[in-house]
Amino acid sequence: MNTPLPPGQRERPDFPRFGLLPFATRFPSQTDRIDLHVSFPDSGTAPASAPPANVGTDVGNPLAQLPRVEQTSDFHCVTTWTRRGLRWGGVRFADFYEQIVAPLCPADPAAARFVVLRAQDGARTSLPLEDLLSPGVLLADHLDGQPLPMEHGAPLRLIAPAHYGYKSVKHLNRIEFWRSDEHYRPYGLRFMVHPRARVALEERGQWVPGWLLRHLYRPLIGMTVARFEHGMRERRETLDPGEK
Repeated sequence: MNTPLPPGQRERPDFPRFGLLPFATRFPSQTDRIDLHVSFPDSGTAPASAPPANVGTDVGNPLAQLPRVEQTSDFHCVTTWTRRGLRWGGVRFADFYEQIVAPLCPADPAAARFVVLRAQDGARTSLPLEDLLSPGVLLADHLDGQPLPMEHGAPLRLIAPAHYGYKSVKHLNRIEFWRSDEHYRPYGLRFMVHPRARVALEERGQWVPGWLLRHLYRPLIGMTVARFEHGMRERRETLDPGEK
């Protein structure tokens, strides 16, 4: 039996490609392999320009050695639609952090509590490390038993079920561990971006009540879905048959 939907959410039968409108026509540069770069820009012991560590999933790469998990969870878009029961496959962020990130950190790993997640298409988001270490947070590369399609984040994305979808960045390829958020600027208007964006607390944005943002966002859903579908159709027309 399904649990009740979070405050302000409405179930949707499909799972559309969705996001901020500038990303409707932005796509990853490659989807055939995972290249994930980890860095500590303000560690205090290494210059910010130091090259990040690559922890992709090629044979012998550390990410490929982590235990794989599969979980079923709902996806809650901040604009008030929810897609229930998606089956994700990947590795737990907590395992990734404990087994890969902490040993790489040039200083005290406990000091890097603010995490910036960046994507191939230029998208970025952030979360406190404590939220990312929750058991349900995944670095996902599969959806419903198949490799992630391009429209849903290939080759790798974050899945954070307790947070609105804009925290589950698609096409993930860089993760930065910072001591604070002093130098971070979110993408888009600040009132639309909450530092944590927890669904249960209806943290849709900042300074504006979540219940009010519902009414601002809902009229935009249909137009946004149509724009992203159009962008995906245009993209497919440019691909070789083997890439579609």
